[in-house]
Amino acid sequence: MNDEISMKPIGRVESCFGEKFGTPRQSGLVPEARGRIVFSKEVPAGACRGLEEFSHIWIVFLFDQVEETDTRWLVRPPRLGGNEKKGVFATRSPFRPNRIGLSLVTLNAVHDDALEVGGLDLVDGTAVLDLKPYLPYAEAIPGATGGFAKEAPVLLEVRFSDEIRSEVSDDQMVLIRQILAVDPRPAYHDDDERIYGCLIDGRNVKWQVREGRVVVLSQESLPSGGGMR
Repeated sequence: MNDEISMKPIGRVESCFGEKFGTPRQSGLVPEARGRIVFSKEVPAGACRGLEEFSHIWIVFLFDQVEETDTRWLVRPPRLGGNEKKGVFATRSPFRPNRIGLSLVTLNAVHDDALEVGGLDLVDGTAVLDLKPYLPYAEAIPGATGGFAKEAPVLLEVRFSDEIRSEVSDDQMVLIRQILAVDPRPAYHDDDERIYGCLIDGRNVKWQVREGRVVVLSQESLPSGGGMR
């Protein structure tokens, strides 16, 4: 028996997230985070026949920005402040033995060569391995427990200066607010003076957390790349 298994991506993600930092830790936390799954040439149009009947899909993807050798059997979940270790199989850490991830997203449109999705939590360019329809009767389990992550994260207030408001569209402001409200900072960061930057929708957005509130300081459009919407 051969223990080696090879897989070939069926497509790639086009996302508004240009890097890992700032990308939501779970799908659905940022509803405005829209993107596309663009199929490879080997995927025929008929492969998605009937998929338009479903409201949500599972994306099976590869954490391809994590080194193959960087497996961590014990990790520090951000939900526990980064102070307590849990086994990797009790978490959704990307540092897994086979780097496989699972993401539940809203299915907005089906095309022959691509899908439009929402609530995305994947970096631009992520390799997609498979897709499966979400089945509410089987997967929305009443009374299910969520362990140490049983509740949604507390959202932070996000404030924009008048200058920022004049530089971005209303849709972009909603996207930035939703992303920063879930606090992308590492769990061990607690410094009101530190300035962070995220590549969001082709913009380098600079921000701080002051007294528990996010303050958006500036934004700069990138000449190219940095994700899409």
